[in-house]
Amino acid sequence: MREAVTAGACVERSCAIANVSSRTYERWRADPDSEDERQGPNGRPPNALTDKERAEVLRLANRPEHRDLSPKQIVPKLADAGTYVASESTFYRLLRAAGQLAHRGKARAPVARPLDTHEADGPSRVWSWDITYLRTNIRGTFLYLYLMLDVWSRKIVGFCIEPTECADRAALLLRETCAADNIDSQHLVLHSDNGGPMRGATMLATMEKLGVVPSFSRPRVSDDNPYSEALFRTLKYMPEFPSAPFETIDAARAWVARFVHWYNFVHRHSAIRFVSPDDRHQGRDAEILRRRKATYEAARRKNPTRWTGETRNCNPIGTVTLNPAKTSTEEAKLVS
Repeated sequence: MREAVTAGACVERSCAIANVSSRTYERWRADPDSEDERQGPNGRPPNALTDKERAEVLRLANRPEHRDLSPKQIVPKLADAGTYVASESTFYRLLRAAGQLAHRGKARAPVARPLDTHEADGPSRVWSWDITYLRTNIRGTFLYLYLMLDVWSRKIVGFCIEPTECADRAALLLRETCAADNIDSQHLVLHSDNGGPMRGATMLATMEKLGVVPSFSRPRVSDDNPYSEALFRTLKYMPEFPSAPFETIDAARAWVARFVHWYNFVHRHSAIRFVSPDDRHQGRDAEILRRRKATYEAARRKNPTRWTGETRNCNPIGTVTLNPAKTSTEEAKLVS
């Protein structure tokens, strides 16, 4: 290393190649006759997983019902069934060591997006909705999926598929959804982007009649409706999404109906402590999280040396804010 540095090589890069720190190199250079005093691990940590437990982690991660889920989904799912083997970080570490850690799903990593300012402290306070297209087997012809989502619980409260984008159909979906769930629309905010069906006269008149407060994305900002955008991303990038176009509108409606049932009743949503949207919407999440916490604590008592801190946060999510107010520091960054 001394020869390389003398010849003009970078100290930091040379140390990285030699797998020593720059401080170690400086210490050796100051006293060339000193012994190597680096000390490595002397043995296996007493709280390390056994070979059998490591194999069990990989077996669980590769089960058919888990192979499309991340460890953040797998661990709470197992805990809900009364089983705890290892933490999420341990799952990630063992999968990485086995060469099995890869991004699960078709999508790229999620990107944080700004939200409009509305607070939801319970179900049916703030809804988000949007329209996305579905391919058909006729080139240039699409079907249009209308989806309404409860921001607080993440539950899909209404949907329909139509051959066109239409404010009249959007208005009908809003009326049907409010009536089906017996919603007090006088306390409801409906957020959307600035598309034609969202600002259509029929839709605006319907919201005014129902007492629904309209909320819209900022002009010329394409990512101001992130709850609906995230939902469409989940729908289109899930492994079961058809790779071939839909042949008929009935086929599209049947597939989306199955997706909505899975999303509302089976899927554990990462933003609401990995409970299903329907459990949160119906107020069952607190009891589910209480039982999950008891499972974690029992596992901690059984192997206390494997826990360096508190158990996973199992407190129910409180108020959900659509576009929380920016701090003065964040505003200064935007100005600069």
